[in-house]
Amino acid sequence: MPEESTVSTGAGNTGDTQAGPDPGPGPEPRTEPGTEPGNEPRSEPRSETRAHGTVPPHPHPFDPLAALRAPGDPACDVYLAGTVFLDIVFTGLDSAPVRGTESWARGMGSSPGGVANMATALARLGLRTSLAAAFGDDMYGDYCREALDKGEGIDLTLSHTVPGWHSPVTVSMAYEGERTMVSHGHEAPPRETTAAGPSTAVGPAASAGASAPAASDMSADPADPAGGGHTGTAKANVPLDPEAPGCPPPALACVTSLAPGESQDWIAVAARRGSRVFADVGWDGTGRWDLAALPDLEHCEAFLPNAEEAMRYTGTDCPRAAARALSEKVPLAVVTLGAQGAVAVDGRTGESAEVPGIPVDALDTTGAGDVFAAGFVMGSLAGWPLADRLSFAGLTAALSVQEFGGSLSAPGWPEIAAWWRRVRTGEPGPGPAPGTAPAPYEEAGPYDVAAPHPAHEAHGSHTPHARPDLPHVPHPAHTSYRDTYAFLDTVLTGCPGPAPRRRALPTLGFGRGTGSA
Repeated sequence: MPEESTVSTGAGNTGDTQAGPDPGPGPEPRTEPGTEPGNEPRSEPRSETRAHGTVPPHPHPFDPLAALRAPGDPACDVYLAGTVFLDIVFTGLDSAPVRGTESWARGMGSSPGGVANMATALARLGLRTSLAAAFGDDMYGDYCREALDKGEGIDLTLSHTVPGWHSPVTVSMAYEGERTMVSHGHEAPPRETTAAGPSTAVGPAASAGASAPAASDMSADPADPAGGGHTGTAKANVPLDPEAPGCPPPALACVTSLAPGESQDWIAVAARRGSRVFADVGWDGTGRWDLAALPDLEHCEAFLPNAEEAMRYTGTDCPRAAARALSEKVPLAVVTLGAQGAVAVDGRTGESAEVPGIPVDALDTTGAGDVFAAGFVMGSLAGWPLADRLSFAGLTAALSVQEFGGSLSAPGWPEIAAWWRRVRTGEPGPGPAPGTAPAPYEEAGPYDVAAPHPAHEAHGSHTPHARPDLPHVPHPAHTSYRDTYAFLDTVLTGCPGPAPRRRALPTLGFGRGTGSA
């Protein structure tokens, strides 16, 4: 008999991770697409979502852009398109599963994943978020749609449900501060058109279904050293529907993920309409690492690759050099360094900044990169200095990895305010030690062979790294979190106190008998 390895979750451990829909019995190896147990198509009709452009009551009422809003501004702050996964996360594993054995997880959590990670992170920061996505015609799709629409206040009027198509699923196993993922899904068919032509909600809304990655593209690349996992953002070349002038909708910003050799027509349209485009990039499976193969990069205001991606694309041997090289191709280059922080160079002004990572005990890093990007977008729309944007993005990511549940671990303003209150008062609590100095970025690490920067030797905290050919714009040396995040005092004015936020649940419909949400 062939060896098999299974992962189980202990009975009675429902409180460990507060998770979502249980996958139930796993699909048989050779089931037909859309017929897996637990993914049966639903026959009951779904209610229509609200008309696009209306602003519904937001479940995250604090508006960080309130002072900047003016009559005539777009109803949408951020638009994005992509594929929504159901993420199932096993937690509390002592080690990686071993072939031929059974591993027991002490907890399990589920939540909307893929592009939902980014959309949720943006919405929880009070940004009016519009998502164009294809949803599966199953209970998983129903759960994800309800969680994003009703739970997070994300505008889904440009999204649609694909009849007979089941939700793509990712199973993630968290252990030893890392995670391993297995994904399954099928390419969504194009959205149907009527005799009168395409409906007004196609274009990128349809692209989220028509261009959803094939099953082979939905798995995390084992060669990805950053462990970024799937983001679900639309990547393939998709037609833009000329009959749908409102799609992409007017928005202050758009967020996307670039893929080598592929172009997304809507990105150029959004940029021409004045949207600020923020993009990351996936692992280049071709091994070419050619920036010329990213045609949509020319439309981007900011490019946010991780250190390994940035160095490969630029042929450099350290993240700072990579950021400087990328700033010659895109207005703003932001290179993330994982737990070591981030570095950025603004090619328009010459400003540069570097921030260290915030040391935390990471429980689940699923979606942390998306949370970082959402924090950076938020700070950019608010007009913050570059160093403050990087610091804020790092803080939101650090808070997210201390929770289980992917998209539903993203922090909101109440969590950020609670952390800042602990830092200011020295109260104990989860997260980085209040009032202590951030750990400096270790320059002699695996990414950087350059000599240590004098500012780090002197201060042990984040200061910008000078670009030789551009004027150095210093940011005050910070010796503690109180100094680094002092800008939060102004930002958090009027922020409401702590409030319950939607968490992942262990199983679909969990708690119905007791009335819990």
